[in-house]
Amino acid sequence: MDARDGRKISHEALEEIRIRAVLQVEAGESPEAVIKALRFDMTCIYRWIASYREGGLDALKAKKLEGRPRKLSGKQIQKLYDLIVKNTPFQFRFAYALWTSGIIREVIRTKFGVALSEVSVWRLLKKIGLSPQKPLFRAYQQDPDKVAAYPKIKKRAKAKKARIFFADEAGMCQHSCQVNLHDL
Repeated sequence: MDARDGRKISHEALEEIRIRAVLQVEAGESPEAVIKALRFDMTCIYRWIASYREGGLDALKAKKLEGRPRKLSGKQIQKLYDLIVKNTPFQFRFAYALWTSGIIREVIRTKFGVALSEVSVWRLLKKIGLSPQKPLFRAYQQDPDKVAAYPKIKKRAKAKKARIFFADEAGMCQHSCQVNLHDL
């Protein structure tokens, strides 16, 4: 049978195994016999014995696994949420009106001095309940009178060999002709 190192055993069970194994060795059992009966790798028992002799039974107890510390504190995450929900990127002098992960990443870097990858930004947004939204192709606040005036504007722009540009929260798009609507 292959030796194991305990990675697939719960922390509580592994703690109990370590304590019993070391106590058996302290009672006179050979470390090799104890570890062989447990089917663990031979190096485990010697590490456990060394820990026990240095720190007692407490050194064999399971420790809480902390993981990597967060880069943003809870207060910073709340502040970021408020910035995104209560503001637009325009207010931070970005060229677009819709939040993108790249823009949010830059806001995090400048406001909090923390560099995150775009993937980390996506995870953070998901964690705080925000998701990317696609802009509507037709504005919900569309003005029927302005829509009705468009064919006339298009005709005037064509006569002046101009192009029409449309701009909204989603950005800017070009129509087949370009004109500054303020000049009409």
